Amino acid sequence: MDKQTLLEKIKAMAAAPSCYPELVAAAQNYINAVGTAKEKSAAENLIAEIKEDITDVDHLVAFAHSERAKEIFGAEGQKNFAAHADELKANGAKYCDCGACAPAVEILNNKEILLG
Repeated sequence: MDKQTLLEKIKAMAAAPSCYPELVAAAQNYINAVGTAKEKSAAENLIAEIKEDITDVDHLVAFAHSERAKEIFGAEGQKNFAAHADELKANGAKYCDCGACAPAVEILNNKEILLG
């Protein structure tokens, strides 16, 4: 993976409705710092924020089965969400596969490119 592809992953992650506001801010800070003396520091901050915000599959399953998920998605939506979360876990996934977490995993897996 190259830096430009990672930059697109960062933009996609930040644009996802499920992305935490702090992670959106860290991503935007990195995007703004690309090509400047602040880029490495911004990359370090972005990686730290991703590690803090990414949802592991066990937390995803717990949330998907919660009353809060039922309030958000409705009974049928929550049932489908829980089934999806259970399937992810059964298939060995370590993290959520939402629009924010999926690119976040790819960014973490290639962080040396950002830190290079």
